[in-house]
Amino acid sequence: MAKKKIRVAVIGAGPAGATAAYELAKKNIDVDLYEASPHVGGMARSIELWGQAVDIGPHRFFSSDPRVNKIWLEVIGKDYKMVNRLTRIYFRNKFYMYPVQAVDALKNLGIIEAALCVGSYMIERIKPGRNDLGDTFESWVIARFGKRLYEHFFKTYSEKLWGIKCSELDADFAAQRIKKLSLSEAIKNALFGGGSEKHKTLVDQFAYPLKGTGQVYERMKKNIIINGGNVKLKTPIDSLLMKGRNVTGIKLASGEEIKYDQIISSMPITILISRMKDVPNDVVKANKTLRFRNTIIVYLLVESNKIFPDNWIYVHSSELKTGRITNFKNWVPEINNNKKETILAMEYWCFDEDDFWKWDDEKYINLAKEEIVKTGLIKPNKIKDGKVIRVPKCYPVYERGYKKPLVKVEKFLSSINNLQVIGRYGAFKYNNQDHSILMGLFAAENIADNKKHDLWGVNTDYEYQESSTITESGLVVNSKVKKQ
Repeated sequence: MAKKKIRVAVIGAGPAGATAAYELAKKNIDVDLYEASPHVGGMARSIELWGQAVDIGPHRFFSSDPRVNKIWLEVIGKDYKMVNRLTRIYFRNKFYMYPVQAVDALKNLGIIEAALCVGSYMIERIKPGRNDLGDTFESWVIARFGKRLYEHFFKTYSEKLWGIKCSELDADFAAQRIKKLSLSEAIKNALFGGGSEKHKTLVDQFAYPLKGTGQVYERMKKNIIINGGNVKLKTPIDSLLMKGRNVTGIKLASGEEIKYDQIISSMPITILISRMKDVPNDVVKANKTLRFRNTIIVYLLVESNKIFPDNWIYVHSSELKTGRITNFKNWVPEINNNKKETILAMEYWCFDEDDFWKWDDEKYINLAKEEIVKTGLIKPNKIKDGKVIRVPKCYPVYERGYKKPLVKVEKFLSSINNLQVIGRYGAFKYNNQDHSILMGLFAAENIADNKKHDLWGVNTDYEYQESSTITESGLVVNSKVKKQ
């Protein structure tokens, strides 16, 4: 008697969901990928504006995990280039190299302020109990870098992004994003070069598809269909169908109910829980404490071929509301399509309830024009057009103590049979693309290969059994190049 073929629904076509569906389709699993928007890729999608390709903010790909790099190269083939990363911090009308360069920082801060910053750092180094970093982002960073550097280079940007004080932001954010950063190592590398391996968020080069980062997920979509799967865009999911603690299918926003054997969800965890029946009261209460931050991106078409050399600039100045400015001209020339104009993306962040989230497009565009001119980077008569993209629920907010309610939600979801949650939205984890791709791979293997991967453990402190790097020639694993 033939074995029944498993039917799987994957909710959400961002990096995690697209990867899960891609891997399942390759393994001859009957899979349907659902996406509420007209696009695949989620925040990592690319769009066309004014005849050029741009991303939804800066999205570079990097990973040390051979499994993730193998998938990425398998999908993109040779259609990528290596981009030399250049990023700076804009603070008090000056530009600082990021990561820090000793001579550059000294020139910008001045001898007195630089000495005060080093002194503040040394005070933290000799404090009794200095290894106690505390449970907030503020206490963690001050203990590692000193109060003055914290106020210069961490506080303002972080509070713009998260919408809460750094004293209310959990130390987990620092541990995930800047754990391996060291002032002494940064100065040593700046002065003498080489030395220890750089923290992964500070890589000097990254791989980038010729048509934008979303090209990866568009190709995954095509391969899913080629391998017999379905990709259903503009098809939002209302809720899951349940029988006791078993998921039996999905209910579409249209009201249609469809039976499935397994569900992989990357829809926001808060929405998923809020639409489930018979959820314990303590889980409902815990779920309501979890919040996401929204992004508004204002794209400006600028009549200039050379504005600034950076891929993007972090804006730490408190008098400007924008937090990051991306210059897509400086990624790969293919996305520019030989246009003379440059497209800049200016990012703003807010919560659902903020009045700022309800502005009309023209108001955002006028604000972005005003702020880019204030930086001195361009003149007002050079701005030719503007476009606004709103991205809801894109950053899980690590408020102080968030882990306790999240664990309640995790335990409840783990008790549901035939359900896996993945991705930045689905697992409430501040993932990079590589983390989400790995989650998607693991979820697919759990179904197709009966693996027992712990999805909640991705993007914590997991280490690779072997490391790899994508180069212009292909994949380097243990110093051996695997070409395409």
